[in-house]
Amino acid sequence: MKPSASKPSYAHIRCLLIDLDDTLYPKETGAWDRVGERIDHFLVYELGFSHDEVQPLRARLFNQYGTTLRGLQIEYEVDMDAYLDFVHDIPIEELLTPDPELDQVLQALPQRKVIFTNASARHAIRVSQQLGVQNHFERIIDIYDQYPFCKPELDAFHKALTLVDEQPQHCLMVDDNPKNLESARSLGMETVIVGAHRHDGSPHIPDIKALAQLIAHS
Repeated sequence: MKPSASKPSYAHIRCLLIDLDDTLYPKETGAWDRVGERIDHFLVYELGFSHDEVQPLRARLFNQYGTTLRGLQIEYEVDMDAYLDFVHDIPIEELLTPDPELDQVLQALPQRKVIFTNASARHAIRVSQQLGVQNHFERIIDIYDQYPFCKPELDAFHKALTLVDEQPQHCLMVDDNPKNLESARSLGMETVIVGAHRHDGSPHIPDIKALAQLIAHS
């Protein structure tokens, strides 16, 4: 675990806002990769883009709007329900397994726990149930709750703070995306980055199961 330049204290944290895909479970499971394949298929078979156009288009929309979906809504008037139903149609049961260690880690954390995701609540429920940790989360803030915004837009974070009824200084955002953490920090939240990426000012943990240890030793 790589410490930040100034070690944060989490004694004031009352609510954990936890991202879903590639955060609540490791990227190595391939679950988000399967969603990515479904996004590619949607662009090709539902919208008619060529295979060569797909990756540059996804990269541009993601960087410009925060999610491929948000860009498709703005530029191509794509139906949100149809898109989410299509891209989340993956065999979760083949990709994720119950995780007793994660269950214990979440149980050890006394703070309120909320899933904050750019995916749908339906997808988040499937994932958390398959991992066996759904009982630890008091609610899911999904893409519908954030509409017409999405992470990393600041308005999405304002909506989340309203929904959990907390001040930003009492929230800890846990995510694998540095842009999302940048927005969270700009509002005064504490932040932790999970997985392969790094973010200046955010302690790094390789896996969310290191979160309890990080908080306990702050």
